[in-house]
Amino acid sequence: MAVYNQDIVSFFLRKHIDALIILQGHGNPKESSPFINSSAASDVDKSQQYDGKNMALFEEEMDTSPMVSSLLSSLANYSNLPTGSKEHEEEEYNEEGARPSKKPVKAPQLGTLMGVYLPCIQNIFGVILFLRMTWMVGVGGVLGSFIIVFMCCSTTMLTAISMSAIATNGVVPAGGSYYMISRSLGPEFGGAVGICFYLGTTFAGAMYILGCIEILLIYIIPQAAIFQIEGLEGPEAEAALLNNMRVYGTIVLSLMSLVVFVGVKYVNKLALVFLACVILSILSVYAGVIKTAIDPPVFPVCLLGNRTLLSKGYDVCAKVIEIDNETVTTKLWSTFCDSDSLNATCDEYFLNNNVTEIQGIPGVTSGILAENLFGNYLEKGVFLEKRGLVSDVDPDSPTTTSNRYVLADISSFFTLLVGIYFPSVTGIMAGSNRSGDLRDAQKSIPIGTIAAITTTSTVYISSVVLFGACIEGVVLRDKFGEGVSGNLVIGTLAWPSPWVIVIGSFFSTCGAGLQSLTGAPRLLQAISRDGIIPFLRVFGHGKENGEPTWALLLTASICEIGIIIASLDSVAPILSMFFLMCYMFVNLACALQTLLRTPNWRPRFKFYHWALSFLGMSLCLSLMFICSWFYAIIAMGIATCIYKYIEFRGAEKEWGDGIRGISLSAARFALMRLEEGPPHTKNWRPQILVLLSVDAEQNVEQPRLLSLANQLKAGKGLTIVGTSIHGTFLDNYTESQRADQSLRKLMETEKVKGFSQVVISSNLRDGTSHLIQVGGLGGLKHNTVMVSWPRNWKQPEYHQQFRNFIEVVRETTVASLALLVPKNISSYPSNGERFTEGHIDVWWIVHDGGMLMLLPFLLRQHKVWRKCKMRIFTVAQMDDNSIQMKKDLITFLYHLRIEAQVEVVEMLEGDISAYTYEKTLVMEQRSQILKQMHLTKNEKEREIQSITDSSRGSIRRKNLSKLRSQHSTEEGTSLAEKPEEESVAVSNSKQVQLIHSKNASTPTSPTSPTSPTSPMSPAGGAADKGRNLSAANPESVRDLFNMKPEWEHLNQTDVRRMHTAMRLNEVITKKSKEAKLVLLNMPGPPKNRVGNENYMEFLEVLTEGLNRVLLVRGGGREVITIYS
Repeated sequence: MAVYNQDIVSFFLRKHIDALIILQGHGNPKESSPFINSSAASDVDKSQQYDGKNMALFEEEMDTSPMVSSLLSSLANYSNLPTGSKEHEEEEYNEEGARPSKKPVKAPQLGTLMGVYLPCIQNIFGVILFLRMTWMVGVGGVLGSFIIVFMCCSTTMLTAISMSAIATNGVVPAGGSYYMISRSLGPEFGGAVGICFYLGTTFAGAMYILGCIEILLIYIIPQAAIFQIEGLEGPEAEAALLNNMRVYGTIVLSLMSLVVFVGVKYVNKLALVFLACVILSILSVYAGVIKTAIDPPVFPVCLLGNRTLLSKGYDVCAKVIEIDNETVTTKLWSTFCDSDSLNATCDEYFLNNNVTEIQGIPGVTSGILAENLFGNYLEKGVFLEKRGLVSDVDPDSPTTTSNRYVLADISSFFTLLVGIYFPSVTGIMAGSNRSGDLRDAQKSIPIGTIAAITTTSTVYISSVVLFGACIEGVVLRDKFGEGVSGNLVIGTLAWPSPWVIVIGSFFSTCGAGLQSLTGAPRLLQAISRDGIIPFLRVFGHGKENGEPTWALLLTASICEIGIIIASLDSVAPILSMFFLMCYMFVNLACALQTLLRTPNWRPRFKFYHWALSFLGMSLCLSLMFICSWFYAIIAMGIATCIYKYIEFRGAEKEWGDGIRGISLSAARFALMRLEEGPPHTKNWRPQILVLLSVDAEQNVEQPRLLSLANQLKAGKGLTIVGTSIHGTFLDNYTESQRADQSLRKLMETEKVKGFSQVVISSNLRDGTSHLIQVGGLGGLKHNTVMVSWPRNWKQPEYHQQFRNFIEVVRETTVASLALLVPKNISSYPSNGERFTEGHIDVWWIVHDGGMLMLLPFLLRQHKVWRKCKMRIFTVAQMDDNSIQMKKDLITFLYHLRIEAQVEVVEMLEGDISAYTYEKTLVMEQRSQILKQMHLTKNEKEREIQSITDSSRGSIRRKNLSKLRSQHSTEEGTSLAEKPEEESVAVSNSKQVQLIHSKNASTPTSPTSPTSPTSPMSPAGGAADKGRNLSAANPESVRDLFNMKPEWEHLNQTDVRRMHTAMRLNEVITKKSKEAKLVLLNMPGPPKNRVGNENYMEFLEVLTEGLNRVLLVRGGGREVITIYS
């Protein structure tokens, strides 16, 4: 920083000591102007409060529109967003008051593999793969099973694509699919589907527990059965098995609930152990498949005729054996005959058919695949028979020994298999549920989820083919392995031992059950805390650490219902219904958001399409009715009841739902709902009121305004095109009709869909005000006003026009409406033009709701601007950490899903140049002349020109002789160079510079009127030369100050504002001269009407030298959000 030396300071104190020069921090002068008098004390205070004169143009609205630098760090950290843009409803839970300060939360560190991929793998692979997959292949055949697996996996893949789009459309807090659906389709749909998803997760816990008990009692410790099955057959044996499941299921459910209640953290820590068991089990199956090609394992199956015999009913697969040349009957003989003797009376089928022993696993090269290709659906209680073998059956003889054979335990059909299998592909939401723990959720969720579904689908499809190619059909159809010594059928294929599968599947089902009992209560707690279902609010409470105690109790109670059902095959279709309904609405949400093209719909995941979402939704609906039309109707009935309950009793939330009516009654209903309150940030879109002017022939004067409005309508919001006609309604009604026809015709030409409105008023100013006040209907009102920059406003005959313009700015500010002011509207592109390259530059000076971010996004959706790239510039001042600002801005844009180049421009403190004072003086003098003198048009122009020439030429005229004699004097570090030239040698640190730029300073000062690229020099070459010469030595400064005493009486606020406008214009022109469009914060109007002309001059200076400028004022509310 340049530091004032003692001589220079003394000089100023002697000549112009109206106020002290306040030096603060690092010797930086906060107000270095020597022309501060006592009358400007309030200006000094304001300058100190707002801390610097570089942004004085925006200082009046600093309380409502803070500087970007003061807001950016909190915006980048989405957990600290201001209330206006905070979509996470955490504050709604804190009704009692402010929470105590929380401990700093450790940054999430989970990546794609650990945070999404592996949890999804663990949740997708489960009990069905180990207990029912082989049976499904045996009953449905390889082709039928392949169709089932392909349909189910396609459904989850399409759902994952839709889910990835929703999950990457902002931050998704805990709640997973419930949060996504409720914030996309509204509280009614969200609550209904959230309850269905909760019930599905709860019944999944019951299914996993039943699978765990089945493995325990049938394959690990059959002796542990409380209700003995030995000796029982038919319904009695089935009832005993179910009772065992109920008793042990209740015990295991109680233990698991206790574990979840006491130590949920241990459940999460053991998750990797359970996952390792799953992966190890699957790898052992593949290893076993490879081994069958080399050395098939020995698992004999005994057949009587073509019927499969129970392995416990024989010791040797033969009727008789030879021992010491003596024929001895076997245990099998005793099973079918009334005695051990060869003359005993035996079952007729036993006598007429031979006993055959076949290999249960002939191997992958045996060609058994052809036999297992087609399905073999069975009725309950029929024998498992091998295809290709004939048997001698007497249809008239009764079957009295059915308990000796392996029988079908349930009637099987294609749709039943679909219902039983579908739960094995659920669990795709595990990644989105963990979004808060992910380092980069918007990258990890799509990649991890789709990769997990691809992996599991590959495993499932390959398993169908490999099981059919390796295992005998009668073994595949043997659900409980009764024909292979009670082994788990998939275990017979595993290497090195069937116990690898048995133990691995047991622990995996235990882990999955614990995960369900952990996740379901939290989902219910999230629904309860949202408050959309009043009677569930009690379940939002829990322990001090947030654990959902009451929700866990309800979950365990509902889970007990599934345990009482006791049959895994009966529970699986129930949870299939709930999951399918959940997935259906995820697809619907994505399709609707895509078709509605909401401005907030900006998924970072790009590989989605509404047609894919509709296909996924159709598949889900079809599978629901394929699985069980009865269960489907019940599930939809439950969802409908919850929907209607929320609609009439709850639904006090507004989350940005996209459901709007398509008929008159629905439109009325929607309008009434819109009256309830302002739209949610996610639903905000520019509803534009375009203010046009018409000529005497009622033709529109600025047609390009409608072109721009059309290009902004990617948000598909409301458009009202309005104009005002001078006169009375009785006398000028015909003109208003012609004007309305002109507006409609132009709207049709420009393809603007909306409404036209013409107001007749005795005063055009009042007519425009009426349009702003009463446009729209009910809640369907405009929130943005677009008005063109007043042309030729400096000419006296157009004074009323610019005064009307400023009144529009004031009225939109009072009404909290956004304002768009395109300057040089005639140079804007028509709808038929195309930019093949270029940039849309956003100069984000102050934060006023995010309009500057949203508008370029909407423009780039239109074909005119699609090829343009977006650049965002923001200004760093003296006390700002510009490097951190750039990092924060990049982070913020990433969360907003907006792609743009980021540049932070340093605008350090610099002295106000003499040229700034001169330009301010001219501005104020012209303003006074126009107010006080009543002259003709030509006289006014001559008077203004003479004052301007006199003001700008005074220095040149009085100092030319002195300066010529001193022209060769070497430039030093004199004070004169500061207000006039600010050379690089002295004020190198006060230049406007780009962060990380290789050139730290520019060759000419940004405030210097001698800069060749400066758009701010209104005088000709002679004047420029004079100003250059006046900076040659310190002596000229004394003359300069002595010759301009009127500078001391200038309004210092106006001086600082002119300084801001000139400095900003210098920077913007340098960076964005070639941009196709520049978007810029529009400063607020003066609070009193005295400074109207000065305000226009500030805006003119700010935008001078730029081709297309869109001045933007926010409406005082957040219009863009990082949340989904």
